[in-house]
Amino acid sequence: MVDEPSDLAPLGEDARIQTLDERLKAVREREDKRIKAKEPDSSDADYRLGNRVLAELLGGMVGGAFIGWVIDQLAGTRPLGLLVMLFAGVFVAFRNIIRISSRRPE
Repeated sequence: MVDEPSDLAPLGEDARIQTLDERLKAVREREDKRIKAKEPDSSDADYRLGNRVLAELLGGMVGGAFIGWVIDQLAGTRPLGLLVMLFAGVFVAFRNIIRISSRRPE
C-alpha cells in the first residue's frame, strides 16, 4: 500500500482553490452581464445596408440589360431594347435605393 503524505490536504479543503473558484465565479458573472448588455453593433447594420444598396444597383442594371438583350434578340431591334431596358433598370434601382434610404432606422 502507498501511504499518502500527511501534508497534502484534499483538493476541496485548500483555501487557495476555494479563493480561485470564487474569483472564477465572479469573472463568469461579470462576463455574462457584459455579453447580455452588449448592444448590437451599428457597423454591422451599416454593412448590411451597403450590401443591399449595391445589390439593388447591380441587380437593376444587369437585370435591365439582360431583359433588353432578350427583347433585342426576339424583336430584332439591336441596340434600342438593350438601351431602353438598361435605363429602366437604373431608374428602378435608384427608386429602390431612395426607398431604402428614406426608411427610419430600426
